[in-house]
Amino acid sequence: MRRLGRAGVIVACVVGAGTARAAEALRFRQQCLRDLTAAVPGIMQSQEARTGRFSSGVWIVSDQNVILPLAVAWATRDAANPYYHRDEILRAIMAGGDALIDDQDAAGQWVFRKKDGSTWGKIHMPWTYSRWIRTYGLIRDAMPPERRQRWEKALRLGYGNIAQKALGSVHNIPSHHAMGLHFAGRLLGEPAWEKKAAEFLRKVAAAQHRDGYWSEHMGPVVQYNYVYVDALGTYYIETRDAAVLPALERASQFHRRFTYPDGTPVETIDERTPYDADVKLPNPGFTITAEGRAFVAILLRAWGSRPLPADVAALLLLHGLEGPASGDTGAGQDRFLLGEGDAAVWRRGPWFLVASAMVCPVVPNRWIQDRQNLVSVFHERTGLILGGGNTKLQPRWSTFTVGDPEMLRHKAGDENPSFIPPTGILHVPTKAALVEQETSDTGSSRIGLALEYGRQRCGVTMTAIDQATLELVYSVVGPCEAPVAAHITLLPRIGQPVRTAAGREVRLGHEAFLWRSSDVGGWIEHAALRIESPATAQVRWPVLPHNPYRKDGRAEPGEGRLVVDLPFPGEGGTQKVVLRVAAGEK
Repeated sequence: MRRLGRAGVIVACVVGAGTARAAEALRFRQQCLRDLTAAVPGIMQSQEARTGRFSSGVWIVSDQNVILPLAVAWATRDAANPYYHRDEILRAIMAGGDALIDDQDAAGQWVFRKKDGSTWGKIHMPWTYSRWIRTYGLIRDAMPPERRQRWEKALRLGYGNIAQKALGSVHNIPSHHAMGLHFAGRLLGEPAWEKKAAEFLRKVAAAQHRDGYWSEHMGPVVQYNYVYVDALGTYYIETRDAAVLPALERASQFHRRFTYPDGTPVETIDERTPYDADVKLPNPGFTITAEGRAFVAILLRAWGSRPLPADVAALLLLHGLEGPASGDTGAGQDRFLLGEGDAAVWRRGPWFLVASAMVCPVVPNRWIQDRQNLVSVFHERTGLILGGGNTKLQPRWSTFTVGDPEMLRHKAGDENPSFIPPTGILHVPTKAALVEQETSDTGSSRIGLALEYGRQRCGVTMTAIDQATLELVYSVVGPCEAPVAAHITLLPRIGQPVRTAAGREVRLGHEAFLWRSSDVGGWIEHAALRIESPATAQVRWPVLPHNPYRKDGRAEPGEGRLVVDLPFPGEGGTQKVVLRVAAGEK
């Protein structure tokens, strides 16, 4: 059994264009330790001596999560670590935990406050509790008796209530709580907690879809999947409970297929979060299997020479496992089908194309996004071009709309909106199916979706013409009983120009604009991309999402999309869009 406090190592491999191969192991324990120790001075300087709080701006309870990186630095004996058993580090850690105690209520909860000052009720913050209990495990033998007793009392208060009330249905927060509860049970001498946590985590593993993901309504939660992998993986590393290992193996396989070549998660099939342009760094759960370690190597390679965040480095040091890394990363596969046609990924040279045929009615829950934006186009030279994921209250993020998009929109300041669209606008399909057909003229294949919005039939196909050219064809089978439009959601490059064939040009920033068809004139250029469009195309900026993580749902321009609208005539028809990626651009 692996015990808390023993620093682990993981492996980085030689990585080819599409495959990770077993190679001479590269221990990146030194990399993690280097990046962690480099972060320690900044963490220490951020602590307020009087309160023990680590903060910049509004203090939130998660600011105290840094006690775990400090504790790992304090506990890791290595010639390259100047902070091993340093008294000032131990004092800072203890003061940081004391600040958590000072802010607890009678149930061990804290006010859920965000950096914008908004509050969301009371919470046993799972990410903070799990780091606090692991910090305790690392430093408890060095703590003065009265300090240790105070921490134990506070941790027992919190985890006692978590054990009683927090492990309900399978969800990302209860899963993380269960992992922390298992540590608490062992470290605080509560075997019933260990047993309850283990039973719940086995339930989490059993709830995984056979294709390697978890769902919180319908279809994958791609980015939140990492939370489940972290919880199960950390538990497995500590216990070697074989019951959860198959779920971890399947999760690694799922993520290696639904991650873009630049290390960012595929957003097209995600029911919770839109596209995030940064690499999603691995957690220890991905270091357990050879395939998982191959995926870790890909992510670290994509991250490049940047220092790892202190929390990531600390968790990998504390729990990560080394070993062989092998298996195709999925990047070299021509095609991968999810389920029985739920979604697909196609590789066509530098093009990485995704289509989602998942259909789900709009739900009133602010966290479950509308499954509306159904295709994504990525190119290795430019990154993600179009797609960007789902939102709510924004029909112009949809692949198609049938009706008036203005009927469903976010109202500034509304903290409790109705998310159900009124009669007169359809922006999510009622039926969808993947399509793939060979073309006789080019020998390439058209890939995409056949869609229905009520009685209106629509479709979109993608064809990689060559390494720099992709054709998109949007189709509507008429007659149209309501206005129909396709929407091309382009990922913005803030600060870079947008120009059109008709001579319009602006540097993309906070200034909104709507360019009519006469302003466009046949093509739009942005960053390294030219979009050749029909004569009826219009361009809008910024088309903002509803951000569920802000109480009033507001979004900043950088969260928006540069949208090309393609209105269809009443008789329907087809409209062709050609994407051309400029040579030598990045």
